[in-house]
Amino acid sequence: METYIAALDQGTTTSRAILFNSRGEIVSKAQYPFRQIFPQPGWVEHDPMEIWSTTVRALSEAVDAAHIDPKAIAGVGITNQRETAILWDRRTGQPVYNAIVWQCRRTAEICDRLKADGLGETVTEKTGLLIDAYFSGTKLKWIMDNIPGVRQRAERGELCAGTVDSWLIWNLTGGKAHVTDYSNASRTMLFNIHTLQWDPALCAALDIPMEELLTMTVEQRLAPDGKPKDRSYLEKDLPASLQKALDEYIQGEKDHVSYMDCLWGELYGAINSNQWSNAITMEQADYLRAKYL
Repeated sequence: METYIAALDQGTTTSRAILFNSRGEIVSKAQYPFRQIFPQPGWVEHDPMEIWSTTVRALSEAVDAAHIDPKAIAGVGITNQRETAILWDRRTGQPVYNAIVWQCRRTAEICDRLKADGLGETVTEKTGLLIDAYFSGTKLKWIMDNIPGVRQRAERGELCAGTVDSWLIWNLTGGKAHVTDYSNASRTMLFNIHTLQWDPALCAALDIPMEELLTMTVEQRLAPDGKPKDRSYLEKDLPASLQKALDEYIQGEKDHVSYMDCLWGELYGAINSNQWSNAITMEQADYLRAKYL
């Protein structure tokens, strides 16, 4: 029986599913939009249940269109709107509040206080990020500080926190897996990119109960000695088009430009197109996706 790979692209405005055969060819695809919620100017939210339902609907339609047995799907890959934050009940799976989207600026004042407390250099050194409302950490703090009872429930270990990948995997596994990977964790402003762990000091600075709330497994790529594999050689001598997209993405992060989503898409497309044309190897493509996307 031929096997397939399902790709779930959970974006800012739509949820998409694509089925690929073993030759990397698209067999079928489906896509559904969901609501954009703007409670106040500068605030952006999504309904986590709509994120989940449109993702399932897209995947189901793609499977039906391909006329295949779902058991023929050998694996599922997820790409997602990276910094959007969700808190949900560990027992029921129900969100405690809407997802706060990466575009949302409601936590700018929290960020200003962190900067005033002199944490800017520490955050950048540990996470590679600038303090900004763009990232997930202050969004989680806002929910706990502003939605009645949520902080107490979080401190009792009743809640889970995560980015959209964690939310989807939790639902896909029926609540059996609370996981993420380096690429998503590193966009929270809570993850130490040197130790590859949630950082206790950063969590404490944002009043986030790390042990109770972030009890997730971070997918690790480690050498036999337990240290991260050094594969930096895989991004040397890249094709010009890919190097250009990578340089612009890195510079955009440093400058904190408002169009990072576009730069992300350019880099994503450059990696894929160069892989498909055999200009880079699959190992290089996987490495670049894991490190930057």
